[in-house]
Amino acid sequence: MKLTRLAPVALLTCSLFVPPAFAVNKDMVQLQTQVQALQDAVARLQQANDERMGVLRDLVQQTADSVNRMSVTVDGLHKQVTASAEAQSGKSDQINSQVQALNDALDELKARLGRMEKSLTDVQNQQQSINAKLDNGVPSGGNTAAPAGTNPAPDMTPYTPPAPVVPSRKGKPAPGTPMTQTQPTDTPAAQPVADAAPPVADLYQTAYGDYVAAKYALASAEFSRVIQYYPDNALAGNANFYLGEIDYRAGKFPTAIKFYDKVLEQYPGNNKTALSHLHKGYALIATRQEAAGARELRALIARYPGTPEANQAKAKLNGLKASR
Repeated sequence: MKLTRLAPVALLTCSLFVPPAFAVNKDMVQLQTQVQALQDAVARLQQANDERMGVLRDLVQQTADSVNRMSVTVDGLHKQVTASAEAQSGKSDQINSQVQALNDALDELKARLGRMEKSLTDVQNQQQSINAKLDNGVPSGGNTAAPAGTNPAPDMTPYTPPAPVVPSRKGKPAPGTPMTQTQPTDTPAAQPVADAAPPVADLYQTAYGDYVAAKYALASAEFSRVIQYYPDNALAGNANFYLGEIDYRAGKFPTAIKFYDKVLEQYPGNNKTALSHLHKGYALIATRQEAAGARELRALIARYPGTPEANQAKAKLNGLKASR
């Protein structure tokens, strides 16, 4: 009887301590829902990150392509600038040759003018000599004859015949021979006189003609004679310049630089001074002394601004900058 009564109590007590099954299932469902939501959010975030990384990769690739294209463009521009500088340098050399030809023609005209002036001076001297001879040959207007009816007084000085010249022995006068009648027999022969140097204009013109005809060895010797005979003449400065040109054409740049320096130092007012600056700069650059050559060209530009030589120096400096 007691057992029958205790059974419901025990069942009631157990029911109090055991949670209901439907509550546990609800929490599990909520937790699973939240986990699923988190997984979905993570998946969406991963997808978004993947999309962004794809966009970034595309941007990086596009940037790399742009950089490559820019590099190709820069290389092309550099080649164009270099080609333009070389073409400009070639044009500068051509202009330089034309200017040189004009300067040479001017020198030739000056030489011809010098010869004409010399010829005119010779003609004037001959004319003066002829006039002087004519003046000396015409009798004076005064009457030197004695007046009529007047006998001129005779010369009262007695005539004394000259004493005969007695031959001497071994160069000594014979006894009794006056010293005034002694004539030396052993007269030293006159010293030979060296031939005078030809006129500077003729000598220079001959040298220049051989230079134009590319007879450089002969022209070099003749220009050296101009300097030897007429060191202070302005044409000696031109001769030094052309000696430098001959060595420059032969590739003897150090010797050419020395001749250009002579023009600059000894003939500062010469008409070849600017060209000497220019070609000295070229020679220095040709000997790999680019810094010294650039200084020489800049000095030319500062000293002779606006001249053809200064323009050629600027073009050469621009070519040096483009080639670096």
